[in-house]
Amino acid sequence: MELLKKTAAEIRKALLNKEVSALELVEAEYKRIDEVENKIGAFNSFTKQEAINTAKEVDKKIANNEALPPLAGIPLALKDNINYKGSKTTASSKILENFVSPYDATVSLKLKENLIPVIGKTNLDEFAMGSSNENSAFKKVHNPHNINKVPGGSSGGSAASVASLESYLALGSDTGGSIRLPASFCGITGFKPTYGRVSRYGLIAFASSLDQIGPFGRCIEDVANLYYAIAGHDPKDSTSLNLKVENPNLTLKNDIKGLKVGIIKELLSEGVDEDVKLAVMNAAKVYEELGCTVKEVSLPLLKYSIGIYYIVATAEASSNLARFDGVKYGYRTKDPSNLMEMYTKTRQEGFGDEVKRRIMLGTYALSSGYYDAYYKKAQQMRRLVKNDFDRVFKEVDLLISPTCPNTAFDIGSRNDDPIKMYLTDIGTICANLAGCPAISIPAGFDKEGMPIGLQLMSNVMKDNLLLQCAYNFESQSEFHKKLANI
Repeated sequence: MELLKKTAAEIRKALLNKEVSALELVEAEYKRIDEVENKIGAFNSFTKQEAINTAKEVDKKIANNEALPPLAGIPLALKDNINYKGSKTTASSKILENFVSPYDATVSLKLKENLIPVIGKTNLDEFAMGSSNENSAFKKVHNPHNINKVPGGSSGGSAASVASLESYLALGSDTGGSIRLPASFCGITGFKPTYGRVSRYGLIAFASSLDQIGPFGRCIEDVANLYYAIAGHDPKDSTSLNLKVENPNLTLKNDIKGLKVGIIKELLSEGVDEDVKLAVMNAAKVYEELGCTVKEVSLPLLKYSIGIYYIVATAEASSNLARFDGVKYGYRTKDPSNLMEMYTKTRQEGFGDEVKRRIMLGTYALSSGYYDAYYKKAQQMRRLVKNDFDRVFKEVDLLISPTCPNTAFDIGSRNDDPIKMYLTDIGTICANLAGCPAISIPAGFDKEGMPIGLQLMSNVMKDNLLLQCAYNFESQSEFHKKLANI
């Protein structure tokens, strides 16, 4: 158990000193999974033999004193909407329940190149549509800090696996906060890179102009190493940025004296829990002590973010999910009388309620006579939100806010109110609309002992600066060291 509490950076030293083997790490994780997984529900499936084979390869290289990538041998959990060749990739949907991926996503190939053992595929809100991880077709995910609370979504399984010590690291996807929100609720770090920095090839698309794969970890150094391992140009992804990725470790531990930090006024107004507000203001003081200038800034168009997002995202989801029709792969309804009945019944039986809701919203927004009024207008407003960010980043280097206005809520408490559930993402959606990098880091605990996340955002392509600012805060706090007691 003590072995699993260490960070990946600490385990790296133990591996190289031959104090522990990579195979022992993988076996320790599966033992831990056996102990707690029935309470958490973080995994949909496991890739045990592949993980063992990778661990053995790492041990062989260590025995031969060969050079190893920074995260070689460190067990990782992979969100179940990222293709991993030969394993089930279900997106937590009945329609893909038995789908086995015939190819690797680009990030999966990079994990293999870096000799990172993938121990399993993690649970999520179906097709990444949700903020609580209650929309999975298979089972709910529970928060390791309190199993009666949600872990956040949609990457709740990935976050919960790291927080419950079932994995050292994890990958998730973030369309409107789906990495940062569960990181906040589970008391770990979750990073959404600049759009285009990490290839989306092999990620089951929800909203293509918003989706981004990113890392989870229990400290900034681990997250920075995993980001560097998966980032880079990919010719298979037309939105991939053809720009060199600098190693974040070169600047990670440098001081940030002289930087300008902006507290987003609109995200600290009405509706934010007092404990959350206090944690953000305390974080602002830490940045002042680190030599930064802190001031309040305004992003007046943020109030439109939810509306913009739920038009753009649902419209793109309506288009992307049209491919799941029972023809070539996935679930197909039994004994349809004709082709149209096969289409309609397959989708009716294969998709869950939230996915159907979003497909219907998106189809309406794209329909003849409404496209200009809804989708086109939403994209125009999105451009104005981006302009707002461009303006503010001429004044400051870093933006801080709550990741979420509240901490993790009770399972089932928001299921009857979709609007209230959607508003959970009010602080995170803006980074996806603007394409800028954003990270959630542990910044305290509320009166019930539930984690509070601090969100940091920087300008596009300033990912390394963002990680540096996050590391500087982490070095002044102990919040990331308080593990879930499960």
